[in-house]
Amino acid sequence: MMYDKKKSNQEQIIALIGFDDTLLQHFKSGGFEDRQVCAFKNGLELSNQWENNHINIVAVIAQSEILGTSGIALLETFKKRKYPNVPFFIVCNPTDTNIKLLAIKSGVSDIFILPVSIQKVQTRINFLINNWENIVKKASTDSKQNLSYKTPLAKRIFDLFFAGTALICLSPFLLLIYILIRIESNGPVFYYALRVGTGYKIFKFYKFRSMYVNADQRLKDLKHLNQYASTTPTAEETKNENFLCDECLAAGTKCQFPIYADKVQWCEKDYIGNKKGNSGAAFFKIKDDPRITKVGKFIRNTSIDELPQLWNVIIGDMSIVGNRPLPLYESEKLTTDKYSQRFMAPAGITGLWQVEKRGSAGEMSEEERLMLDNKYAENHSFLYDIKLIFRTIPALFQKENV
Repeated sequence: MMYDKKKSNQEQIIALIGFDDTLLQHFKSGGFEDRQVCAFKNGLELSNQWENNHINIVAVIAQSEILGTSGIALLETFKKRKYPNVPFFIVCNPTDTNIKLLAIKSGVSDIFILPVSIQKVQTRINFLINNWENIVKKASTDSKQNLSYKTPLAKRIFDLFFAGTALICLSPFLLLIYILIRIESNGPVFYYALRVGTGYKIFKFYKFRSMYVNADQRLKDLKHLNQYASTTPTAEETKNENFLCDECLAAGTKCQFPIYADKVQWCEKDYIGNKKGNSGAAFFKIKDDPRITKVGKFIRNTSIDELPQLWNVIIGDMSIVGNRPLPLYESEKLTTDKYSQRFMAPAGITGLWQVEKRGSAGEMSEEERLMLDNKYAENHSFLYDIKLIFRTIPALFQKENV
C-alpha cells in the first residue's frame, strides 16, 4: 500500500483495489488534481485502513469482474458497514450489457472497459468526485422510480400471511427440531450465508444447521472417499489446510464466502461440497457423508432445514415463490443475457425447478435448471405462484439427493 499515514486524515485519497502493475502505473501518472492515489491489494486491506486509520477516501476504483469479489459484492460490504458514501468504479474486461445495468442499479458509479483511455477515465472520475454531493441528492430523489423489480401488493400480503401463519402453526415442531439439533451435536442451531436475490440484492439467508460445526476441516480426511475424485491431491492442496479457493488465495484474505452462526464460521464452498477446478466444475460427494448429522440428514431430505427462511420472507428478503437465491460464487458466473435474466424475478423459498425436478434433481443439468429459472422470470404472476405452491406440498416429501 502506498500512502503517507501522516497526511492521510487530511489528504483526499483515491483507493485502487486489485490493480495489476501496468494499469497501476497509468493511474499513478497524475491527472487526479491534488488527490493522492493509493493502491490496496484487496478490499479487506482497504477496509482495515479505512476503519482503523480513518483515511479520507473520496473514491474507490476496483480492477475486478463486476460479479467478482471486488465488484458488486465489495460495494455491498461497504454499504453494510456504513462506510462513507463515495463513488465506486469498476475496471473490467468487456462484459454483457445486462450485467453492466445490474452494476449501475447496485450503486456502481461507472464501469471502465479495458483497455481504458486514462485521460477519459481521469476526467470522468474527477467530475463525479467534484459533484458527488449533488449526484447523491438527485439519486435519492429518483431511487423509488428506478427499481428493477417491486413485489406486487397482493404477493407481499400473501407472503406475510403465509409465512406468519406457518411460523405460528409450526412453532411447536420448530422447537422440537431446535432441541434435537442441540442434543445431537454442539454448536449453533441456525446459520446464515450471504445470498444473491432479486436485482442482485445480497442478504442473509437462514437455515437449520445440518452438519457438524467442523465440517470444512474434516474435508481433508475424507477426500479419498470422494465419488468424483479422478486425481490424487497435489502437494499444494495437501499443504492448504484452510481449503481456501483460488479466489480467496488470490485476494490474499481469509474465506471470502463464509457461513456464519454465532461465533462459528464455515467455508460455504466446502460446506456445500461444490468446487471449481482448473479444468471445469468438480463436485465433492460422499456416500453417507459423515459430516452430516443424523438429524441433519432427515431435515435435508424433507426440506425442513429450509423453514427458517420463512423469516427471510417476513423481513422482505424473499417471497414464498420465486427463483432460489444463489451463493455469491455461483452468481458471479452467470454473466450472459440468458442467465442473468433469472435475477429479474423475485427470490423465493420454492420455485419452478424445485417442483419440476425434485426427486430426480441429481439428473438435472445446470443448463436445464437455469432455463427453468428464466421461464419463471418470464411468466411469474400471483396465480402462477399459487399453482406452484400446491405442487410444492407433495414435492416436499420426495427425497432429494443433490
